[in-house]
Amino acid sequence: MRVCGVEIKSNEAIICLLSKKDGLFDLPDCRQVRFQLVKDQDAESIRRFQFTMQKFFQDYKVEHVVIKERPQKGKFAGAAVGFKIEAALQLIESVDVSVLSGTEQKEKIKRNPMPVDFADTGLKKFQETAFHVAYAYLAYP
Repeated sequence: MRVCGVEIKSNEAIICLLSKKDGLFDLPDCRQVRFQLVKDQDAESIRRFQFTMQKFFQDYKVEHVVIKERPQKGKFAGAAVGFKIEAALQLIESVDVSVLSGTEQKEKIKRNPMPVDFADTGLKKFQETAFHVAYAYLAYP
């Protein structure tokens, strides 16, 4: 199964592809690791963002998208544009989408520790959260 972990920060979706087959994890190369929703978030911009993401998921044969949940209130609350990105992803019909809370993610990783240190994955530092959410989903569904 191939999943795409997503962390939404400000007006962009940071992604990490991860697959698991026969108990082995694989980090497939991908052409782009950040997708941005332009500042003027009119309906056409959101449709364009959604189309770009859908095409990316098709090209890389992504079966499931896992989004890191963001708080709706409080000091670390997500901005409105982030929730638009989340909704655009959830409405893509060609993939299943789930939202994973930070608590669930930590619990799953605690039960099934990562076999490799993040620094050894070859991913960019800013992809770490997206990697963790994808791993948590695949490691212990």
